Order: sequence, then structure tokens, then C-alpha cells
Amino acid sequence: MKLVSHYREDEVLRKSFIQLAADIFGLDFTSWHEKGYWGDRYIPFSYAEGDRIVANVSVNDLDFIIEGKSYKALQIGTVMTHPEYRNKGLSASLMNHVLYVYEGKYDFIYLFANDSVLDFYPRFGFKEAEEYLYSTKVSAGQSQFVLRKLELTRDLELIEKAVYGRVPVSQAFSTANSAGITMYHILNVFPDHLYYHAEKDAIVIFTKENGMVQLYDFISSAPVDIKDIMATFGDTDTIQFHFTPDDSDLQYQRIPFKRDGALFVKKKNGLEFPRFVKHPFTSEA
Repeated sequence: MKLVSHYREDEVLRKSFIQLAADIFGLDFTSWHEKGYWGDRYIPFSYAEGDRIVANVSVNDLDFIIEGKSYKALQIGTVMTHPEYRNKGLSASLMNHVLYVYEGKYDFIYLFANDSVLDFYPRFGFKEAEEYLYSTKVSAGQSQFVLRKLELTRDLELIEKAVYGRVPVSQAFSTANSAGITMYHILNVFPDHLYYHAEKDAIVIFTKENGMVQLYDFISSAPVDIKDIMATFGDTDTIQFHFTPDDSDLQYQRIPFKRDGALFVKKKNGLEFPRFVKHPFTSEA
């Protein structure tokens, strides 16, 4: 068994990794890779038995934006082990290797853990961080501007340009350099929920049911007033934000966010992970 990494261009190992992710999590990285979204910022660290990937811990190299300042961040994802190779300490060994490789090279390192492994990550110095969900009531008076529904087959070039050239969704708390993760969500999670605001040159990702809008992201190359986006939703009572909205004259309700599992964070000495924030959904790996 050998430890391998940076094997994106190795077809055999890459396909084995993609198959393991499909078997363990039901994730399909095939089109994501074929379209070029597996960039240099997504780095798998894996154990291989011959040409077969049997365990993995991936690193997403991105940045946090906290109160307008940029901080080096690493998001751990795709932590998985083939059933035949479990209980051998492979995940722990890979985690220790990743922490060694990146020692002193980050301000924050974090991950989203499912309920079955909540006791695993504290062993490596990670601490659970609470998140908060923001919402606001929508007042009367809506924009006459109509959002155009996007289609991946027709509008992919427009979408790519927006995602790779975006400004952070929030200066209060958000991520930067996370375009690869966002494109995975666009391809696999939200292909039917993408809309274009031509006046603001912004892509809006949301769902709407019974007057409730779930706003997952809005993507633009220049800052956009959130109220201009909200005004396009039509007959809406409440908007829930799946990111941390910037302070404005809106009246927000803030409640603890309960996800399946938990967010775990490990930070550099002298820094604190901010309170009352929601990690942007479209940059969760």
C-alpha cells in the first residue's frame, strides 16, 4: 500500500477515486472533472493498493473572508475508506499526514462531519463550531424585473464566467477561491434552480415553495444590493439565507442552524472563528 496525491492526471488512479466516492457517498465527480472544474485547489491524499484507491482525505485550498479581510483556509472533504479496508487506521493516518503537510500554512482548517464520526475529528484538534441561519420577512412592493431561468446546456459559458470571476457573497463571512466547489453544486445539486438577473449581471440560486424562498447564493462580478435580488422573487413572505448576509437595513431573524452532522474547525493560535455565521452552502465540500 502506498500514499499517493496530486494524481488528477493519472487516469487509472483518478477513475478509482471517482468510483470510491460514488460507492461511499453517491457523489459523481466524472463530469466535474471532464469539464475542467477539478483544479489545482482540490488535492486528494489517498492510500492505494496497487492501482486501487482504498482510502482518502481531500483538501480544498480556499480563503475565508471575515469582516472584509482574507484568511488562508483549507476545507477537508471526501474522507472515505473502502469497506474492506476499514478499522485499520487509514483515515487517521491520512489526517495526520495532511496536518503535517500543511502545518503553519493555514489560518483555519475545517470540515463538515456526518453524525457517525463526530467523535473522530476532536482527536486532531478540531472543535465543533455552531452556525446560524438568517431569514427576513419580505415587505410589500416587488420589482417588475424578471429573472431568466438558466439551462446548463445553453448557458454554461455565462455561468462559468460568473463563478470564476465572482466577488464574495458577503464581506461579513464567506469564502473566496472556491469556484471548483461551486461548479460541483451547480452541476449536481442546483442545475434546475439557476436564474440570471441581467440588469445586475448576477446568477441567483434559489428554490421557492409556499411563499418561502431558500436563497443559496447570488454570484456576480461586482457587489449587488441584496434587496435588488430579493425584489425579483415575486409573491414571497420569507427568505432564508444559506450564507451569512452582510449587515444592511434589513431586519434579520437569526436562529441556530441544525445540519446533519456538524462543522468542525481548527485554527491558528491567536485567531477566533467568527460567531453567528453560516458557511456558504455552495462552497461546502
